Amino acid sequence: MSAFVIKSACFDDIHILNELMFDLHDEHHVQSPELFKTAEEIEQEKSIGRYIDNPECLVYIASIEDDIIGFVSGHFCELISVVSNPVMMGSVDELYVLPEYRKQGVAKALLDKIESTFINYGAKQMFVEVWSFNQQALALYEKQGFGHHIHCLRKPLSTPNT
Repeated sequence: MSAFVIKSACFDDIHILNELMFDLHDEHHVQSPELFKTAEEIEQEKSIGRYIDNPECLVYIASIEDDIIGFVSGHFCELISVVSNPVMMGSVDELYVLPEYRKQGVAKALLDKIESTFINYGAKQMFVEVWSFNQQALALYEKQGFGHHIHCLRKPLSTPNT
């Protein structure tokens, strides 16, 4: 594999980034169609362009020559809760690497870049949400030092037969 570079995304990257976002959401929908909207539905509601336009948001891309092979997006804010102490935090919102470039250090490099930016912004913690079916992502995040914070459980409800 050729060496990849990590850099900030720009408006010229939006078309490719939207395609990668589509692929990310499509992978989630395929894994769990009962839980996830289709990528087409999400595409109508969400564009990564809103991240590039917002000073509290970050988007980094991994590229080989002129080809974008992955991206990470996130935002910086103060987490305020009625039960826990406030904390300046960075949140990883999306992380996606094209399948043919996975397990080659691209996702780690993207996470390292956004983490260093969060630190420079004064964040004290970094958060990410991962669906339980995504074992590859869970393993990556744990290897990067993330630990369990809150366990969010889900139970389908059914109406009793009477």
